[in-house]
Amino acid sequence: MTLETPKADIANAPRAGKVESFPSGRLTFLAPLPLPTGLPPTDHGRAVGTINDRYLDFGMGLPPVFGWQVTLGMPFFGFLSIAFVFPLIAFLLFYWLGNGFPDAIHAFWGVINIGFWIGLGAGVFFFLLSLGIWYHQHLKYKTVMPTRFNRQRREVCFVPKGHREPIFVPWEELVAWVTEAQGVTEYGVQRQYGFGVGFLHPQTGEKYTLEFQTYGLLQAISNWEAIRAYMEYEVHTLKEIQDPLELQGSDDPPWEGVHVFRNARARLHQRRRAGEVGWFHTLGWYLYHLMTFWTIPNRLVEWEVKKIQKMNRRALPEAMQRWSEPLPESERAKPSEELKRQSKRVLDLQKAEPQRPVTEIFVQVGDELAGESSMTA
Repeated sequence: MTLETPKADIANAPRAGKVESFPSGRLTFLAPLPLPTGLPPTDHGRAVGTINDRYLDFGMGLPPVFGWQVTLGMPFFGFLSIAFVFPLIAFLLFYWLGNGFPDAIHAFWGVINIGFWIGLGAGVFFFLLSLGIWYHQHLKYKTVMPTRFNRQRREVCFVPKGHREPIFVPWEELVAWVTEAQGVTEYGVQRQYGFGVGFLHPQTGEKYTLEFQTYGLLQAISNWEAIRAYMEYEVHTLKEIQDPLELQGSDDPPWEGVHVFRNARARLHQRRRAGEVGWFHTLGWYLYHLMTFWTIPNRLVEWEVKKIQKMNRRALPEAMQRWSEPLPESERAKPSEELKRQSKRVLDLQKAEPQRPVTEIFVQVGDELAGESSMTA
């Protein structure tokens, strides 16, 4: 059983701050009219693949090292738990509850003889399963067309699955939302968070949506903020939104290769000498990376990036290529007066009440605008 959430009802033209509840959670809209959220612009899911002075590609970013750490570390951790931790637990139980040391030794070797092979089989099975999932995701680099955000034109380009020609949507009319959901599955109570964007086809009125899972609500909003900040010329490089811990040097490549591991280790010892972290934190860092095979995940990221760079990817439609060409500065689109006015009001309220939820501020600004419009009418 999987936990599913309903799609956002973008046909009703929601405004920023609007909340739609459903039985297991809620949807909170952040756009149309992309207002500043006040959160750091961070691409936690590393879904952004390319950034330059013209456009940002969202949907298929560079592979993260965490994925390889899970692929290698989880099967290994499971093997160690079944093969050695369970026998140790059996030893302690029979030592305390049985006839002492002889029963404990007998129980230890009895469990380890069975647990070793069960653990080995389970570890190999989940390792192969993880590799299958990785391969399925890796093949998407050939076929998936990223969503492209062009800040010079202030437009977004979509190529939905099954379509050959791109669809261009005005940036300020794009709908964006975050999802919070909770449900009971066969694995227990689970919480899910997501970030999505969508639009109505300008000619057919058909609804299109694009959604991604995130680790939490704030991470989902930060993913949107990374895109919004880029479109409003507040961030300009991949490093600004994908390296919040500043583990990549100015000359380092943008992926999480061995250089990131070495920089993280150097940072750890620097913080240890400064008294910012203790021995427990340092020991935990080393244990985690030993359990995830030290620098092997970082080297696998470097290997995968090279494969992606050599991959024969799906060609961009000609119309999308022309649309992506640079514009003279005099022809570049500007933000609307309404967006500038509402953004300023949001920033003022955030400064006055920094602990107030940004969605409440969005609602207040929208209500103020509605009140001003009715008074003018």
